[in-house]
Amino acid sequence: MVPNIFDKMRVIQYLVRWFFAAAILVVGASGASSARAATFNGQYYVPLADFAHADGFSITSLKRGDEAVLTRGSVRLVFDVNSAQAQIAGTNVRLSFPVAGEHGQLLVSQLDIETAIRPLLFPAKAYGKRITTICLDPGHGGKDSGNRVGRGLFAHSEKTYTLALALELKKQLEAAGFHVILTRSRDVYVDLPERPAIANRAGANLFISLHFNASPVDQGDIEGPETYCITPVGAPSSNAHGESAEFGASVGMTPTIANRDEDKSLLLAYEMEKWLVQNLHADDRGVRRARFAVLRDAEMPAILIEGGYMTNPLEGKKIYSADYRHQMAAAIVKGVLAYQKMTAPAPLHSTPGTTRVRTQ
Repeated sequence: MVPNIFDKMRVIQYLVRWFFAAAILVVGASGASSARAATFNGQYYVPLADFAHADGFSITSLKRGDEAVLTRGSVRLVFDVNSAQAQIAGTNVRLSFPVAGEHGQLLVSQLDIETAIRPLLFPAKAYGKRITTICLDPGHGGKDSGNRVGRGLFAHSEKTYTLALALELKKQLEAAGFHVILTRSRDVYVDLPERPAIANRAGANLFISLHFNASPVDQGDIEGPETYCITPVGAPSSNAHGESAEFGASVGMTPTIANRDEDKSLLLAYEMEKWLVQNLHADDRGVRRARFAVLRDAEMPAILIEGGYMTNPLEGKKIYSADYRHQMAAAIVKGVLAYQKMTAPAPLHSTPGTTRVRTQ
């Protein structure tokens, strides 16, 4: 049965999105910008200059018009022609569709404006729920070792380090006043659909799946964290191959339960990526979108963290280090607290005599 996620609020959101798209198309057609709105591969594109003007940004073209920098106060956005990689206030974000170039100006898809750019620039101030319970999902386990690096007795299995990170993170989150549950606390295999189901049954406020990456090529060059959240309806995923190969069959571009909290998950992923990069002094692989099996059925804001590349000689050694995992857990806690500060009041400790969770 198709999940019934299009309640009245969701319908209103989609109507507003397409009304906004039509309005910008009319502006472009009326000559408000020297570029015009266009359609590429079935997607509406609007002049980046029109978006900048509408939201109070100044725009500068660089590299003969192949790059555009938007600024408003201390906020800076960077877009490149023929690239889906954008930078929003210092953090890399993978758009659903590449920025296009036409007549010397850049155009951006309306879907990306409404599902990536605007939700991060203008997040909702409060969602009305305190964050009290967080579900951590240590990726893989049991018969599923995940990525393996090395051979024989010296091999490293991803499942070992996701569990070690989850146990460390649980300890730090509990010290910050949160209640934490795990989808697994030992080396056992848990079916992919059961992982978000555990969070749903517990009424968790956040779901965080923990993983580590690997690359078959350029192993000395590819490093850094990636943070995934659910793909918008009608958009392709950043990692469609991973959806089918490792996390379960792809469901195409149709709605999932997780799309109900799409903007919240995006904001959580953004804050998480920012703090991971900052605290670990790591390369920023960016916020990405995917319909992974562990994300699709989550009834709360949900993200999947790829904490780095086990195949990178330097980063791999760090991942195997308890001190580095402690540092990574601290970064994730900061990401949770930053998200909490932006979206909900600080939760109260349940133990008498304690104080509120710090958000600084």
